[in-house]
Amino acid sequence: MALSQNETPLFDGLLRHAEKNPVQFHIPGHKKGSGMDPTFKQFIGENALSIDLINIAPLDDLHQPHGIIKEAQQLAAEAFGADHTFFSVQGTSGAIMTMIMAVCGPGEKIIVPRNVHKSIMTAIVFSGAVPIFIHPEIDKDLGISHGITTDSVTRALTAHPDAKGLLVINPTYFGIAGDLKQIVDIAHSFHVPVLVDEAHGVHIHFHEELPVSAMQAGADMAATSVHKLGGSMTQSSILNVKEGLVSVNRVQTILSMLTTTSTSYILLASLDTARRHLVVNGHQIIEQTLKLANRLRSEINKINHLYCPGEEMLSSKAAYDYDPTKLIISVKNLGMTGHDAEEWLRKHYNIEVELSDLYNILCIITPGDTEENGDLLITALKEMANAFNGTVQSKYAHVMLPDIPLLALSPREAFYAETETVPIDESTGRIMAEFMMVYPPGIPIFIPGEIITEENLRYVKENVAAGLPVQGPEDEELKTLRVIKERKPIY
Repeated sequence: MALSQNETPLFDGLLRHAEKNPVQFHIPGHKKGSGMDPTFKQFIGENALSIDLINIAPLDDLHQPHGIIKEAQQLAAEAFGADHTFFSVQGTSGAIMTMIMAVCGPGEKIIVPRNVHKSIMTAIVFSGAVPIFIHPEIDKDLGISHGITTDSVTRALTAHPDAKGLLVINPTYFGIAGDLKQIVDIAHSFHVPVLVDEAHGVHIHFHEELPVSAMQAGADMAATSVHKLGGSMTQSSILNVKEGLVSVNRVQTILSMLTTTSTSYILLASLDTARRHLVVNGHQIIEQTLKLANRLRSEINKINHLYCPGEEMLSSKAAYDYDPTKLIISVKNLGMTGHDAEEWLRKHYNIEVELSDLYNILCIITPGDTEENGDLLITALKEMANAFNGTVQSKYAHVMLPDIPLLALSPREAFYAETETVPIDESTGRIMAEFMMVYPPGIPIFIPGEIITEENLRYVKENVAAGLPVQGPEDEELKTLRVIKERKPIY
C-alpha cells in the first residue's frame, strides 16, 4: 500500500524500536545515555538518546536501504518531484561532491560559476576534473555576485560541448536566482546534465512566490540543505536525482563511498519529519515567513543610511528572481563594514547574523522567526544607524570582486604537485597550490593551479584590513603562500 505524505516511516520505526527498550550489546557505547557524562545526558534528554542508534536489521541501512529508510526516501522523492532522493548525513557538501564525482573523471570538464562553495572545489580536486568557470554577474552597489546568465551558459557550452556537467547555484547565498528553467533547457540541448547547488533553497519548492526549484526546472541532480531552511537538524541534507542523463546507481555508489558507516539516525529521522512538515504545512508557514520578511525589509528601508534591496535587484538575466526571506542589509553608507555591523549587533543586542562582508550583513528569516524577534532587529538597526549616522566615509566603498586568474594546472595536479612556501609579496606570477577564499560565503579568490595576480592579492589584503576571515592557506597570518615549486634548469 502506498504511503501518505502524512506518514514518517523512518521516525515511526525508530519510535517503535525505542518503545521495545531492547537490551543493546552494540554501539553507540553510551547505551541510551547510561554510559555518558550525566550533565550532557540531562541536557540532550532521554528521548533523543533512545534513537541515537546504528544500522541494525530492524532499522535499515542507509548504504543499502530496503526498509524504513527506503520508504522515507521514496516519500521525499515524491515531495520534491524527483525520481530518486538520497538522504545525506554528510551535509549538502557530501551531496555536492557526489554530484560532481558522479559525472566527472580525471581530465574531464565541468562548467561552474565562480561563486561556488568550497565543497565544489573539493570535489573538483577529488575527481580530477577541469573547471570551466563562468563569471557570475556582479552587483557593484552591493558588492555581491548574482547568478549566471543564459547567454554565458550558451557560450560556455558552445566552447566546451564535451563538458560532462553544468553546475548552477539556485538560489545564491544571498537569495538570487538566474533563469534556471532556460539554463536547464540550453544544457539539455547539448546533452549535458545540470547539477544544482540548492543549499539555500529547500523551501522554494513549496511556495509559488519563490524562485523555481531545481526539480521543477527539470535539473538532473540537486543537493538540497533541508537543515538550513527546511527544519531538519544541522548536517542533514538530501540529494534529488532525475533519471536520464545521469546514472542513478553510480550516484548511489559514490554517495555511499563518501558517507560514514556510522550514520546518525537522529539526523535521518529529522529529514523524514521535516519532509512531512514541508509538504503538509510548508505553504502556510512560508507564507507567514514571507509576510514577516517583507515587513522587515520595508521597515529597514525607512532607517537612514541602511538599504535592504528587493525586487529592484531583478534588472538582468543573472538576477531573474529572488528569495525575499534573505534580508541583504547594506551598511556601507553608515561608514562601516558588514563585519563592523555584525560585531556591533552581537555586542549591543546579542543578535547573530548569517554572514557579513565588506558592504553588507545577511539576515535569514525562516518559519522559526517571530514578530518579536523581527521587531528587535529593527530596534537594533535603528540604534546602530543613529550611533554611526554615516559620518565617516567607508574606505572600502570601492572594493570590487577580483577577476578569475588563469588556470595553469588542473586543481588536482596542483594540489598533489611538489610545492614550496614563498612570502606573499613575492608570490605574484607563481602557480597557487592551495585554496584561498573569504568565508562566508566561500567564494574562491585562488584555487590550486591558478596564477597569482597582484589584483587578487590586493583584494585579499583589503578583506584582511576589514577584519573579514580569509581562509584556506596554511599560514593563517597570510605572510606566506604555498605555490608550485619551480624546477631549475640543469646546465
